[in-house]
Amino acid sequence: MLARTLSSLAYALGAAADADDALVRLTEALADSDREVVLALLRVDPRAKMLRECAIARDGKIERTAMETSIEQLPASVLRLVQEGSTFAEVDEEPRAYARLLRVPEPEQGGSLLLRGIRHERQLVACLAIIEPRRVFGTKVTERLGPMVALFDLAMSRFVEHESRVEAVKTLEAVTQRVHNEHVQRLSELEQRLARQTSEFEAESASARVARERDEAKRAEELRRSARQLTVLEQQLMASIGQLEQAHVELHRRSEALRQRTRTLYLLDKVLTLAAATESPRPLVDGLLGLLGDDMQALRCSIFLRGAEPGTLYLAAARGLAPHVRLGHTIREGLGIAGRVAASRQPLLVVDVHDAASHPLLKDEYLTSGSFISFPLLHHDQLIGVVNLTNRAQRGLFVEEDVERVRLLGLVISLVAVEAQLPERLMRSLHE
Repeated sequence: MLARTLSSLAYALGAAADADDALVRLTEALADSDREVVLALLRVDPRAKMLRECAIARDGKIERTAMETSIEQLPASVLRLVQEGSTFAEVDEEPRAYARLLRVPEPEQGGSLLLRGIRHERQLVACLAIIEPRRVFGTKVTERLGPMVALFDLAMSRFVEHESRVEAVKTLEAVTQRVHNEHVQRLSELEQRLARQTSEFEAESASARVARERDEAKRAEELRRSARQLTVLEQQLMASIGQLEQAHVELHRRSEALRQRTRTLYLLDKVLTLAAATESPRPLVDGLLGLLGDDMQALRCSIFLRGAEPGTLYLAAARGLAPHVRLGHTIREGLGIAGRVAASRQPLLVVDVHDAASHPLLKDEYLTSGSFISFPLLHHDQLIGVVNLTNRAQRGLFVEEDVERVRLLGLVISLVAVEAQLPERLMRSLHE
C-alpha cells in the first residue's frame, strides 16, 4: 500500500503547479492513513533568518498567516536539526507555547510538535511542522512520513528554483530599463540644449558674434564632456547586457539541475512501479540495480544484502564485475569497502583516486581505480545492505551532488527491500 501511495504522491507532486498545490497533495496523501495529524508549511527568509508565513492545507484550500518570527527563538537542539534538514526534530519543552509562536494549531495534552527543515542550495528555505495527537498504540507519523517528505522536499526545490529564476529576471529587466531611460533622457537634454544654442547664435547680431564664438568654444567643450559621459553610459548599458547574458547562462544551469531532479522523480516512480509489479526476488533486485546503475551512468555496480549470519553481507546483484566473482559471495562487516561502509553506516565517496593514491580501500575486487560511491542501505537505522557504483561512463567523476541523489534512491530501495523481504527471500533462492 505504501509503494502505491508513494507512487501516486510522486506523480501528484510532479504535476503540482506551485508550493501550495504540493502542500495540498502531501496533506491529502497523509490523510489517507491518518486524518488527525495537521501539516503546516513555514516559509523562511534565508537572509533575515525570519519566518514570514505559515500555510495550512484544509479541505483542498490554503490558509495563510503572516508572521515576523526569528527562527533563532526555537530551542538550540531543535534549531540545529531544523537547519541541517532531512530529520524531524521534536519540540519537547512547552510544545503548546512554541505552537502559538509558530502560528500553528496547539497540540492536545500529550501530543507532539515536530519540525523538519527544507534546504535549497545549502540554505534553509522552509520548515515543515507536524502536530500529532497523543497516541497509546501504533507508530508515530514521522516513521511513515519520511519518504513522503523526501518527495515533497524535491518538489519544493523545484518551486524555489522557479521563484528565484523569476526574481532574477525581474531584477535584470528593471536594471536594463533604468539604464535605458537614463540614456534616452540624457540624449533628449543634449538635443534640446544644442537646438537652443543654435537658435540663440542665429539671433545674435554680427557685432556680437565674435564675442559669442569664445563662449561657443566653451559650450563645445562641455558638449564633448557630455559625449564622454554618454559613452560611459553606453558602456554601463553594455555591461548590463553582459550581466543579463550571464544570468541567462545561470538560468540554463539551474534548468539543467531542475531537469535532473525531475529525472530523479521519474526514477522513484519507476522503482515503486517495479516493486509493485514484481513478485520474484531475482528480477526485483536486478531491476533495482539496473535503474540505479543506469541513472548514475555506472558501468560497474553491485548490491550487497545482509546475510543470515550476523555481521555478514552477501553479493545479491552485480553488473560489470570480474567473472570469478559469483552471486552469493559472502563478506564480513569491516573488511573491504562494502564491509567498512556497512560497519560505519556512512557513505564513502572518492572523487578522483589520482589525488588519493594512498587510500587504503582502493584495492577492493568489487571496485576499480576510478571514482566511486559506496552507500549503505538503511531502514530505521537497521542495515539492509550496501550499494557500490564505479566506472562512470565517459570517464566521469562522482561528486557530492551524486551522493545526495543516491541517498534518496537508496531510501526508497531500502523501503522496497524491507517490504518485499528481499534479503531473506533472495538468500533462499540462491541456496535453492
